[in-house]
Amino acid sequence: MNPVKKIKVLVSAYQCGTNMGSVSQIGWEWYSRLSNSCDVTLLTHVRNRPALTAANAPLANSNILFIDTEWFAGPLYRFAESCFPNSEHPKFLIASLDFFVYDRLAVRLTRQLLKSGQSWDIVHAVTPVSPLAATGLHNLGIPLVLGPWNGGLASPTTFPEIMKAESKWLYPVRNVGRLLDAWIGSTHKAALILTATRSTLAGIPLRFHAKCRFMLENGVDLNLFKPTPWPQEPSITHPLQIVFVGRLLPFKGVAMLLEALKSLDFPVHLTVVGEGSERAQLESLTAELGIVKKVLFTGNLPLHEVAQIMQQAHVFCLPSVRESGGAVLLEAMAVGRPVIAIDFGGPAEIVDEGVGVKLPATGKAAVIQGLIEQFESVRQQPELWKARGLEGRHRVETSYSWDAKIAGALALYSELLESKS
Repeated sequence: MNPVKKIKVLVSAYQCGTNMGSVSQIGWEWYSRLSNSCDVTLLTHVRNRPALTAANAPLANSNILFIDTEWFAGPLYRFAESCFPNSEHPKFLIASLDFFVYDRLAVRLTRQLLKSGQSWDIVHAVTPVSPLAATGLHNLGIPLVLGPWNGGLASPTTFPEIMKAESKWLYPVRNVGRLLDAWIGSTHKAALILTATRSTLAGIPLRFHAKCRFMLENGVDLNLFKPTPWPQEPSITHPLQIVFVGRLLPFKGVAMLLEALKSLDFPVHLTVVGEGSERAQLESLTAELGIVKKVLFTGNLPLHEVAQIMQQAHVFCLPSVRESGGAVLLEAMAVGRPVIAIDFGGPAEIVDEGVGVKLPATGKAAVIQGLIEQFESVRQQPELWKARGLEGRHRVETSYSWDAKIAGALALYSELLESKS
């Protein structure tokens, strides 16, 4: 009996590596996990080489092609940093223009390899996860899978003071990506487009919706984020344990979380995991509110330590007012913790009454009051919140694990190849 022929996949992951941020982790998960089932060629930026080498890449059944654009990316990033030293999102938008140089060089290299006898069955562009990252890889003449994409989210109008700090006026720059997509033709020429949210799908022209499939861009490593029993119920002697994980930027809403803590009249402790341009201001605010003993800022931590801190929590809170995805919500659910988020963007599609609570996105004062009420609810109704944590774990196991995601991708690859034959 002849062995089943492995699918040859060219994986383009501009961002790829462990402990380099959420999108880079997504690139790594696709590359490493597809290598278990397919013959994989990873196409990635040369800046990822140290992280990949540290993770013992190239892995079995794979090889890596590095693209070097540092001659362009370095000066571009320094320019963006000089223009927006305290605002991450506009800095990211400008620096992201480097992707189009990377993609052009990637197409040139892979065309040369095809001419020399290399072959692939599927091309899958997994990062960036933005629909604005138009790629020319369809020009290879091989079925192209895009995504999962997550983008197209509008800015909330009910948090003007927060969005002003994020240089909201620069967001229209994203339209450049749409123009490039129309010119390059990646959406038009793709065989399949994976979309993570309703906002992402709505941003894709209606004539292409027939080749779109829903798939979250984020996944959870169930071997890392393991469920543990809920901590001892919060009481006078055991503080309510709250955890936030994310970049410390204005739109993440940590300031609202701190203000809510100030109003609580029972023992509580907040652990804030992450780094960002707003950390100094948040630490100053913590001192001004007189809650220094109730808050711990840890900075960035490896994923295994993040999982351990989540396991110590009674509840996980992500008060972000503009969140396209919500990977940290899935990770908290995976360890069996209920979640609190804002009813906007990606969290609105992940969170419901079964796994936690969504606070109305009606403004800063309403969110702070909602946080106060829900923290009181965790303390007064522990059995309800325990049950939400258990349901969250169940949902992650069935729908949001990386194992489930890769199995779904392999089925889609086979479907594309069968339709081609």
